[in-house]
Amino acid sequence: MAPPKKKALPKPLPEGFILADTEKKKWKLGKIIGQGGFGLIYLASQDVGGPVAADTGFVIKVEYQENGPLFSELKFYQRAAKPESIEKWKRSRKLDFLGIPRYWGFGLTEYNDLRYRFMAMDRLGSDLQKVCEHSGGRLKKATVLQLGQRLVDVLEYIHENEYVHADIKAANLMLGYKDYELVYLADYGLSYRYCPDGIHKEYKENPKKGHNGTIEYTSVDAHKGVAPSRRSDLQILGFCLLHWLCGTLPWERVLNNPVQVQEAKVSLMDNLPDSVQHLSVSGASTDELAEFLLYVKTMGYQDKPDYQYLKVLLASTVTGRLDFSAPQGPAGASATKVQDPQTKEKKPGRARGKPKAKALPREEEDDEKGKEMKSKPVPPRYIRGPPITKPHTHQKERVSPAAPRSLRPRPGHVNYEEDDSEDDDEEEQVESRSRLIPACNLRRPPIGPRSQAKQRHSTSSGRKSDDLIMTSERREGRQKKHTQTHTHLVYGDRWGDRWDGDWEASACRGPQQTAGPTQVIGQFSWFVTAGVFLFLGAVLGVSAFKASNQLSGFVWF
Repeated sequence: MAPPKKKALPKPLPEGFILADTEKKKWKLGKIIGQGGFGLIYLASQDVGGPVAADTGFVIKVEYQENGPLFSELKFYQRAAKPESIEKWKRSRKLDFLGIPRYWGFGLTEYNDLRYRFMAMDRLGSDLQKVCEHSGGRLKKATVLQLGQRLVDVLEYIHENEYVHADIKAANLMLGYKDYELVYLADYGLSYRYCPDGIHKEYKENPKKGHNGTIEYTSVDAHKGVAPSRRSDLQILGFCLLHWLCGTLPWERVLNNPVQVQEAKVSLMDNLPDSVQHLSVSGASTDELAEFLLYVKTMGYQDKPDYQYLKVLLASTVTGRLDFSAPQGPAGASATKVQDPQTKEKKPGRARGKPKAKALPREEEDDEKGKEMKSKPVPPRYIRGPPITKPHTHQKERVSPAAPRSLRPRPGHVNYEEDDSEDDDEEEQVESRSRLIPACNLRRPPIGPRSQAKQRHSTSSGRKSDDLIMTSERREGRQKKHTQTHTHLVYGDRWGDRWDGDWEASACRGPQQTAGPTQVIGQFSWFVTAGVFLFLGAVLGVSAFKASNQLSGFVWF
């Protein structure tokens, strides 16, 4: 017998089919009245001799044996929700009612070579989701706070029995079949034993299991793939209460993107209480819910909540029966001004990418100045020669030459996350190209204290050394532009500050002219070259002098 595909709705069992649970009680199936994620819900009766009445008080949930949700739910009821345990708890807490459905039995059965698991429970009425839709998507504030207090009681019980629900939502809150005042937290298919044998699970993020649960309400921990905890249940409840009161949630329009939903929830929790208070609708503030979520924010992963304090936070001045009538005012109408959910969630998404610059007037002004600078004529001597290129351009995005840029630095108050070093390098290069070079630097080295001392020393070497110097100058004149460019690119930033002080007294510079990195390094190259050739000239002069003593009749010019 081949097992059916897992997590699929089972093929229906015929009406009138008889089931026997593990305690040998027999159940007769009636009509299908609903279905869950992976199972069917039948009317049921313990009277197997007659038809199942339409107003019977029992239902049976049926799934394939291989499916997991019903098995998890069954384990929860067997371990934590036995009828006698619930009654004992109610007496100890002096509660008249605790909203946990009662189960009556479970078992396995087989039909047409397919194996099924079933569980018999009390029949419940409509779910709260349908009630909310009928009342325009919202509930009255007093009703929301009353529901919150009752659900805190339920969560305290299941938490004390080592379980968390992990999927609280309006669709899983069922009204009583005959008494709508009774509200039950149902569907424990995603329930989780967070503290087996009194040992709490460790906090561990697992991205592969992230975003588990119902995306609108799932906790921030669940978005990170962390196992559910008591803190998670209370945060989910807080999101639900906020939705029922306001009729909307800030992340409602990005539900198809779990990462954006997670960021929006993190932003809401980080900015409490203002982030919740400004969602207040007309006639109903959200102050109590802001305080509720603020308390949840202070909890650690393994902390035990103060359930009585949470009930005090949700205390309502209105007591008595639940009022499910529609509240006044349209859903989502804020007493302050509720921003658009997409606009509101721009803040948590700032770090995801580069923001769009909106300072259009500043950019247009920069463009005009860039065009004005481009329109100025460039001297011919600056056009020839190898182009100035930047090192490590492969690490930065090349800027299109068609986009004019301003040489003026950006205002400090504009916070861009882009790397501005490229703009700074480009401005420095443009400035170095446009700076005029003194005429004395075009053919000879600068005349400074050092150069004058070297020239006085070199006059004693004679005319031949001067010829060698002039020859070297011609070579250096042809290679000057390439040498300056290469030296500026490789060593300009490293050596510029070091040599600025040595050239302050240069006679080639005006009294208010400052030597740039390109000019300084060019002058340094001239002195090195001149020093080498002066040394060679001195050696040749000494050799020639010795030769003149040995050869007679040679005239030294």
